[in-house]
Amino acid sequence: QVQPVESGGGLVQAGGSLRVSCAASGRTFGSYAMGWFRQAPGKEREFVAAISRSGITTYYADSVKGRFTISRDNAKNTVYLQMNSLQPEDTAVYYCAARFQAYRLTSDQAMGGMNRYDYWGQGTQVTVSS
Repeated sequence: QVQPVESGGGLVQAGGSLRVSCAASGRTFGSYAMGWFRQAPGKEREFVAAISRSGITTYYADSVKGRFTISRDNAKNTVYLQMNSLQPEDTAVYYCAARFQAYRLTSDQAMGGMNRYDYWGQGTQVTVSS
């Protein structure tokens, strides 16, 4: 079992960059695929990016592909989301989530929705000003 804790949110101007981090407690972090979701005011929580337990496989939502990069450091029990070319529509609370990965991480497991993940953090606010 892991408990994700997000950090690194803040206020940034449009076109700027920000990196959010997610530190997960537990000795089995390397057995979990990790994902980032976001929720804007009045909207449903949506998938942003996911990474397999090894870090080899990644998935991205079309809206962030080419601008955001997910990565992980298993020695530090941490997953990162580097966000570049930020736009006001990226404003949201960003959540980190974990799912146990037994075999290969499929696109459905990674991108299929919130119910594909077992453990969630409390979120970190990212605000992009125009």
